[in-house]
Amino acid sequence: MIRRVLGWEGAARARVSVTILPPGEMRALNRRTFARRGLTDVIAFPLPQPDGSLVGDVYVCPAAARAWSGGGRDAQREEMVRLAVHGTLHVLGYDHAEGPGRTRGVMWRTQERYVRRLTGGS
Repeated sequence: MIRRVLGWEGAARARVSVTILPPGEMRALNRRTFARRGLTDVIAFPLPQPDGSLVGDVYVCPAAARAWSGGGRDAQREEMVRLAVHGTLHVLGYDHAEGPGRTRGVMWRTQERYVRRLTGGS
């Protein structure tokens, strides 16, 4: 479903796997990869291929999504979709600023457009 929806972003020539990790494994991956100690919600690894296509791995932590969503089941579901889209956009070459300005950038607006399409939001 994400591939079909994100086709306009170049996902038609990409294969992205999404792996769900518990908090301990996500912390360990964050520490090994970025030397950061805390829990993070999503980590993405793009792997460009010689033929120009992309392979990517996206790791998502439901416990972090639950903590960040601050809502019930629907809010958690939407946050999981948001994280999968966010990681996929990173695989496709998008990036964002850190800090408060990140929600005003192109990546965030693109992400939220796809989240609405995937969750049926308006």
